[in-house]
Amino acid sequence: MNKTVKIIIAVAVIVVAVVAILVGVFAFNNSKPASNLTVSSAEDLTALVDQIYAGVSIEMPMLMTQELDMTDAETVKYFTGLENLDNIEYVVASEPMMSSQAYSMVLVKAKEGADVEAMAKSMNENIDERKWICVTAEKIYSVASGDVVCLVMSNADTAKTVYESFKTLAGSVGEEYERTAEEVELPEDMLMDQPAAM
Repeated sequence: MNKTVKIIIAVAVIVVAVVAILVGVFAFNNSKPASNLTVSSAEDLTALVDQIYAGVSIEMPMLMTQELDMTDAETVKYFTGLENLDNIEYVVASEPMMSSQAYSMVLVKAKEGADVEAMAKSMNENIDERKWICVTAEKIYSVASGDVVCLVMSNADTAKTVYESFKTLAGSVGEEYERTAEEVELPEDMLMDQPAAM
């Protein structure tokens, strides 16, 4: 086999390998449907909150939506459960004006290249469902779509309804995280004495 034939064969093998790699990358990138969400500002996140509630058919408490100050790490952690804020661009939180109601929806806009799946999982695992002290959220849901992570926690019906509204708007979502709050056992000295049997 002469030198020219060997070069032609080597080039052909390289071209086939490159084409196979490109086809694989293209197929992988198109295997996940694109998110319907386009968020480029905190105002977009706030508008998304309103759209989510427009798709909810149950009665909701009187709510207030606020953009969080990204320089206030403690407040952001309180609402999101996240300690590392390096990969977050914006956060908005929607909660009742009366803190005696266990309800919270938080939307996080991640920076480009951030691992939103890990963020959604961390939020679900680390958010304090008892942060209101006197009440506890029963169910905690979180999921990512595109570069937006949604966390909802409340009683089971409310949390599920709001969460499903987010997923409908998003169109496609990543792995879904769900957690049920553990019941708190009161210390014996806080329990009321049972009346004696007659």
